Amino acid sequence: MMSNQASMIVDKDFTIAQVDERIYGSFIEHLGRAVYGGIYEPSHPTADENGFRLDVLEAVRQLKVPIIRYPGGNFVSGYNWEDGVGPRDARKHKLELAWWTTETNEIGTNEFAEWTKKVGSEVMMAVNLGTRGVDAARNLVEYCNHPSGTYWSDLRVSHGFKDPHAFRTWCLGNEMDGPWQIGAKTAVEYGRLANETAKAMRWVDPSLELVACGSSGSGMDTFAEWEATVLDHCYDNVDLLSLHTYYNNNNGDTANFLASSLDLDHFINSVAAICDYVQAKKKSKKKLYLSLDEWNVWKSQGSSRAEQRWQIGPPEFEDVYNLEDALVVGCCLISLLKHADRVKVACLAQLVNVIAPISTENGGPLWLQTTYFPYLHASLYGRGVVLHPMISSPKYDSKDFTDVPYLEAVSVYNEETEEVTVFAVNRHLTEGLDLRIDLRSFGEVRILEHIVLESEDIKAVNTKDHPENIRPHNQGNAMQDNGHIRSLLSKASWNVIRLKVEH
Repeated sequence: MMSNQASMIVDKDFTIAQVDERIYGSFIEHLGRAVYGGIYEPSHPTADENGFRLDVLEAVRQLKVPIIRYPGGNFVSGYNWEDGVGPRDARKHKLELAWWTTETNEIGTNEFAEWTKKVGSEVMMAVNLGTRGVDAARNLVEYCNHPSGTYWSDLRVSHGFKDPHAFRTWCLGNEMDGPWQIGAKTAVEYGRLANETAKAMRWVDPSLELVACGSSGSGMDTFAEWEATVLDHCYDNVDLLSLHTYYNNNNGDTANFLASSLDLDHFINSVAAICDYVQAKKKSKKKLYLSLDEWNVWKSQGSSRAEQRWQIGPPEFEDVYNLEDALVVGCCLISLLKHADRVKVACLAQLVNVIAPISTENGGPLWLQTTYFPYLHASLYGRGVVLHPMISSPKYDSKDFTDVPYLEAVSVYNEETEEVTVFAVNRHLTEGLDLRIDLRSFGEVRILEHIVLESEDIKAVNTKDHPENIRPHNQGNAMQDNGHIRSLLSKASWNVIRLKVEH
């Protein structure tokens, strides 16, 4: 096997930022089988007393997901949160207009709060600014976060939840510039509403961290002007601005697809620049941070429910992910780490069944998709301080990108465990990459393991019948070499090199 040469210098003094662990967040929407048939299936053999699938619980626990956005997504723009609380047998079945299904409301705010506790996560709550506004939002905050002694907080207590949920991070609506959105708005309409809603929510609970909606994607005609106009109205009362992006290889150009994270880099830099422009314009001392609260590889096109409306929990957007999809997810995770100084929340959308790393069969087994593994590795080993990577790598050009480095890499230093982790993707489709890592600023280091996700078939997938078809192994070839770490990264591979700092 031929190989190219690449090098990486990792210096403990060249820091980017402390990782906010919430960049390893995810998303559960009332969409497809994410909730019904995903996290919740009372008739399943593994279901607990609350109807939650224990096999799903365990797979999510393994990921150590710190925060999960809920309940949408497009769903939230038509959602009356009151429909999902109180006795289940009194809850209304309603037509759900975002995804053309029937919503039974068996799962609502309290049940989801209980589920996130079981998986060791927090809730990133979203309020409806499509069909509703200030009043419903402030009432929901009171219901969720106020201890007791008021109508809404006492209603929560009467529903069996004495202690407040204390949700801290809240989304002010979802994709409000999208014409597909129930109650879509102009930038001025949304900016004013977001500002007034933020004020009222904070008056109920001053500790809230609030996320304003950026445009639905960088390809929108509204992009950039939307962000600037919205922030012109609500900058002083919000803490983060959202970004949404998805990638696919529907045209079959793998080399171009593997460069997708360069687009993510540009997107993040562009939105950060707009935030800084508004900060300068307002002469504000407050820096706004970013919430990439929807991102993933999304291969399916359009909803399949158009001709089969009003089902309960139908299959929807159940993409099957292969190795190249996992590599793109890995590259995007590396991009998030490189922007840890600005991106404080990120949600892989979604978590179960719907464009998800975890797949289930109703009444049947669970299996892990290829994308589960880079997500798992980053969440487990990507906590600490991100170090600025000094990289030299051969490059290539593709349809949409120039100067794409074959090596995509970053390193994280966890001072508490005294470990350095290098995350690396070799984008080359036919050749290995001879990587030399200079870690001399750390003194002596010892290789703990070198995890690799690879396959001779870049289209390899895991399925219900073949759940172990593609799995990571820890037989990577990283070795010590005169104070450096040396490894031949196999073609089209995801690599995690874990190192212990010796004293």
